[in-house]
Amino acid sequence: MLFSTASWAVYTQISPRKSLGTPQPNIAYIRRAMLDENVQYFILAFFWWSSKPIAIALLPYTIFSLFHALTFTRTTLMPQFLPPGPPSSSNGAPQPHPIAKKLQVWVKANYDTAMRVVAFTELVILVRVVLGAVTFQNSLLSPIMFAHFLRQRYYQSAFTREAVSVTSVRIDQFVRKPGNPPVVVQIWEKAQMLAGRWAGTTLTPNAEARR
Repeated sequence: MLFSTASWAVYTQISPRKSLGTPQPNIAYIRRAMLDENVQYFILAFFWWSSKPIAIALLPYTIFSLFHALTFTRTTLMPQFLPPGPPSSSNGAPQPHPIAKKLQVWVKANYDTAMRVVAFTELVILVRVVLGAVTFQNSLLSPIMFAHFLRQRYYQSAFTREAVSVTSVRIDQFVRKPGNPPVVVQIWEKAQMLAGRWAGTTLTPNAEARR
């Protein structure tokens, strides 16, 4: 786990340079950086790296790494040893090799599903660290840190919003089943209200975010 999180930390430290440019010692740059998802995952990776290992926390990084590796293989490695295909027109550019095309199609076809898996996994991780804090299996800081991270993901990722919405509906249906004590419904409604108040401040949704 240490190697995996450290590897992702190195990648996410480099990746924001493409969108944020050279680091600058000013508040405006820091604010933009904190809203960059690569920076957020880098901070979280460093936190996991310095904390007691939680196996399921590796799954989102594993999925992201898989898709980044496949894209790098298609765009950088394959052109080095696979000849390009013929151009689609007489004056057109050469087409990618058929294997590269198949890889691109697979990535596009499975990307949304993979990101949904990540989003639901991150909700499971939140439950895991909350229960871990209660049972002293991880630090009390873990649920606080991860809940704040998940709050940022909610505003920046349509997949996270979808996962939260689906999970909330499922829990609501379960809680409101006939025969359940009214106190269960009251606790659930109170939890929803508190979560909504905590999540619904400061950050501005990023409609362009896809992860």
